[in-house]
Amino acid sequence: MNTALENIVEELQLDKSKWKLTKFGDVVIQQKGKVDRDNTKLTRYIQGGHMNSEDLHIRNWGNLKDEYLGPAFIRKFEKGDILYGSRRTYLRKVAIADFDGITSNTTFVIKANEKNIDKRLLPFIMMSEGFTGNSIKNSKGSVNPYINWKDIAKYEFLLPPKDHQAKLAELLWAIDDVIEMENKVLEKLKKDDLAYLKHYFYDDKTSERIKLKHIVSIKKGRKPPVLLEEGEGLPYCTAKYLRTGEIDSIVPKEAWDKSIKIDETDILVLWDGSNAGEMLFGKEGFLASTMCKLTIIQEKFLKDFVFQFLRFKTNDIKRATVGSAIPHVDPGMIENIEIPKLSLENQEAIIDRFKSIKNNMDLIESKIQSSKALQKSLINQVF
Repeated sequence: MNTALENIVEELQLDKSKWKLTKFGDVVIQQKGKVDRDNTKLTRYIQGGHMNSEDLHIRNWGNLKDEYLGPAFIRKFEKGDILYGSRRTYLRKVAIADFDGITSNTTFVIKANEKNIDKRLLPFIMMSEGFTGNSIKNSKGSVNPYINWKDIAKYEFLLPPKDHQAKLAELLWAIDDVIEMENKVLEKLKKDDLAYLKHYFYDDKTSERIKLKHIVSIKKGRKPPVLLEEGEGLPYCTAKYLRTGEIDSIVPKEAWDKSIKIDETDILVLWDGSNAGEMLFGKEGFLASTMCKLTIIQEKFLKDFVFQFLRFKTNDIKRATVGSAIPHVDPGMIENIEIPKLSLENQEAIIDRFKSIKNNMDLIESKIQSSKALQKSLINQVF
C-alpha cells in the first residue's frame, strides 16, 4: 500500500461539527427510464452476477444479442450512473457504469443530485457500514430479501460541506487507484502463470513422455465413522476447508485408523461434484470422501512438478468427467495423461519459476487486501 496515503488516513482529523444530517433521498435522483428492447441501439446489459461485492467497477457484462433476458430487463442506465443491487443487500453490490446499457428493474439506477453532493463521494457513502446496515435492516422477504426505494431514501447520514466533500472524494479515489494498479499487476502475473504452463507443458514437442499411471498411485478418501462439529481431533479436509481454512467437521482420535491422513505436501484431486478435477495441495487432517490423494511412486519425478503439470491439465480433466447427476473424475483419463519426462534439474527450474510467480501473486493479493481495508476504514470513519 502507498505509505503516503496510509499516513494521510492516520493523520486525518474529522471535525464533524459543521456537517449536516442529510437524507439520502436529498442527494440522489432515482432514474426510471425504460427501454424498448426491440427498438434500441443499446447492446450491453448488466445483471446482479456482473457486479462484484464491494467493488465499484464493472468488470463483466452481457450482450443483448447473446442470450434470452426476462421481461424485468427494461431499466436504462447511462455512463456514470450508480447501479445498486436491491436484492440481498448484504452483498454490497454498488457499481459505477462506464457505458450506457440496460439492467433489470431490481437494480436501482442512481444519479447524484450535484446541487447537494459531490458525485465522486456518493458511491462511497453507499459502501459504508451505515448505509448497508440500513438496507439490511429494512429489507423485506426471507428467501430473496429486497429493499424498497423509500426505505433507502429515508436513510440519514452526516454530510460534510462541499469543499470537504471534494477533499475526501479525492483521497478515497486515490486509494481506489492504488487498488486498481495492484489489480492490474495481479492480472499480469496470472497471465504469466498461464503462459508458462503452456510453454512448459504444451509447446514442448521434443521431450519424451510417460503415462501418469506409471508415476503416481491414486487413493480415494473415505468418510470416517465419526465426525464432530467441535472438540479434539484433526480437520476433515473437504474442498471448502482446503480453499478457505474454514473447518466444518473434526475427525476424533478414535476414528483416525479408519481415515486417510494427509498433510501440506500431498497432491489432491477433487473427485466428485460440480468442480470435479480441481487440483489442490493438502493440509494437515484427513481426506474427505469426495477427494483423491496422488502419491508419487517414481523417484525420477518431483511432486511439485507433477502438481504444476496437473494444474495445466485441469480443464481437460474437468471436461472428461463422467456421470450426469454427480460428475466425477474418470480415473482412466488421469492415468493415461502423458507427462514430460525431464531431468530433476529441469523439473526444479520449472518449480522455481512457478513458486516465484505464486509468491509475487500472494504479495500483491496481500497488498490489495491491505489497500481495501484502508479504504473501508476511511469510509466508515467518514460515514
